[in-house]
Amino acid sequence: MRRLIRFERRHEHHAAPAVFFLRLALFLGLATLVVGSSLAVGMWGYAHYEGLGWRDAFLNAAMLLGGMGPVEQPQTPGGKVFAGVFALYAGLVFLVAAGLILAPVLHRVLHAFHVQEEGDRGRGA
Repeated sequence: MRRLIRFERRHEHHAAPAVFFLRLALFLGLATLVVGSSLAVGMWGYAHYEGLGWRDAFLNAAMLLGGMGPVEQPQTPGGKVFAGVFALYAGLVFLVAAGLILAPVLHRVLHAFHVQEEGDRGRGA
């Protein structure tokens, strides 16, 4: 498990393809966990503060997490505050989830440049 989380250092070789795909699956799972728990919090907030049913609460929370905005405008003061705070939080969750998903891929691409660079130096270039 530790091997999956720790990325290769500059002087190390690429991880094997199986390790890379397991790492990709792990980070995708972490992103799914973050988005899923955020969706649950959003659904709870809309149900609690606005009295929405679970389907409408899901729709509003999912639209905010997806960057589209709420479907129904909040009517209660607590609902308005919750929707504003959740909208700010949802923007951060979107960036965090994208970062988690892209981190293994971007690391592998950048690591390939370092491996080529060190290989060129060894040939006197």
